[in-house]
Amino acid sequence: MKYMVLIAGAEDQRDDLSEEDRAAVYQRILSWWEQQSKSGKVLEGYELQPSLTATTVRRDEAGNVTVTDGPFVEAKEMVGGYAIIDVADLDEAIALVSGWPSTATLEIRPVVRQD
Repeated sequence: MKYMVLIAGAEDQRDDLSEEDRAAVYQRILSWWEQQSKSGKVLEGYELQPSLTATTVRRDEAGNVTVTDGPFVEAKEMVGGYAIIDVADLDEAIALVSGWPSTATLEIRPVVRQD
């Protein structure tokens, strides 16, 4: 079963780390990512640019479109990346993301199949 994992955290949290500590966190994440990709459980995913680079597009019931700079919500934690995983069930998805090697909030959602 395929799931999307949304990886969220406080964007300014990285600012509090030294270059050495930041590099160590990224190395742990890269190692986890490579291991799970080789096992076939992580199919794809990317880190996102900071939320200040976001553009939000809203369409109302009348069809009017509004485009604004920034994320669609104001929150301390922002989505910073995602992964598409392929595992047997939700229990395996939880076990997989429980091994994420840094502080983050991980949201797991089943992907809607279109076949």
